[in-house]
Formats: sequence, structure tokens, C-alpha cells
Amino acid sequence: MTDKTFTLCFDTCLDKMYITLANDDTILDSRIVENHDLKYHSAFLISTIEQILNQNKIKPENLSLIGINDGPGSFTGIRACTTTARVMAQQLDIKAKGVSSLEIITKAFEDTFKPSKPVLTALDARKNMAYLFKDHEIKGAVRLEEVKEMITDGNYEVLTDDRLEGILGGKSYQKLNLPLGETLTKLVIQKSKTGDCDWRKLKPLYIQPPPMG
Repeated sequence: MTDKTFTLCFDTCLDKMYITLANDDTILDSRIVENHDLKYHSAFLISTIEQILNQNKIKPENLSLIGINDGPGSFTGIRACTTTARVMAQQLDIKAKGVSSLEIITKAFEDTFKPSKPVLTALDARKNMAYLFKDHEIKGAVRLEEVKEMITDGNYEVLTDDRLEGILGGKSYQKLNLPLGETLTKLVIQKSKTGDCDWRKLKPLYIQPPPMG
């Protein structure tokens, strides 16, 4: 395989690491890596990328696009994703695109379950706040009390994580086995056809500032 039509996507921002390889719109390989021996799963990012490329007989120079989850999520994971993508895209002189974890999770849920109501996604932001995705827009970090008011009328399908499921109700994406890697890839390819994919503009999505030190 020598054509330059391959897309590599990875996500180290959430509780698991997702890596996918696609040729045009076809998923060739999809991996999920969980934490090992108390190490961040992002520590296995480079070795897993090398493994996927080697097993699919694809060289890095055959890649045309890199996509990542740019946050919000683990600050360590966001940095790992963004730095790796920028370095690879610069060295290979190819495109790179980031997609929010909020959009990825929401899209995966919508495609899988076809909810009859609009989806409101709220992920734990600590400090009694949630990262909010509502009406297909990122609303920032919002106090949990405000989120509760938004969902009391029952007009939204509520999607959360394990931490907030007991507070807000709804469904935790972590229990649903959603195809997050595949969904990230589809979104990246879709956005690459209409948006700016300059790797220089790829930056971490820190809705709240990362911890100091």
C-alpha cells in the first residue's frame, strides 16, 4: 500500500485510549488500550501507533491526515494527544484535526441509539461543575446546579460519565461501550473536507486551566 489516503486517529483524553486507522472512509484497524500498572495509557500511545502501522503494512509517510480528541479530559492525555499529533503532522507535512470529546461522545451515542430527544452531554469537570455540550455546542464548564435546572423538564436525553450519573441521572457513556474511536475518525474525515486542518492550529482544548506544577 503506497497511496497517501490513510487517516490515523487517537484519543488519550478519556478513561481509555482509542486508536484507529482508516483508508478513506473505511476503518482498517481499531484498538482500545486501558491503563496498565498504574501508568497513564498515553504512555503506550507511540508503541501502539507503531504496532498498528506495522501490522497493516503502512508506513508513516503514507498517512494523509491525523485526528485527535483535543479535550476536555485528562490534562496529561490532552497534552500527549496534541503534542504527538503536531510532531507527526509537522514531520510528515500532512493535515491534523482535533475534535472535542464532548462532540465525539454525543455523536457516538446519537448514531448508536438514535434518541428521540436532543442530547445534553455533561462530563465531570470537578469543583461541582460539568463540561457541557448542549444543542450541538460546547457551553463551557457549568455549575451542576445549573445543569440540573436545564434537565428538570425532561426535554433532553442526558448523557454523562460514571461520576455524574448518580447526580444528574441519565446514562453514563462509560457503561455503553460506544464506538468512540470509530466516531472520532468519521468526524475528523468529515471536518477535514470542509475545515482548516493546519497542524499549527492544533491546540489543546482546556475549558478550565490545567493544574499548576
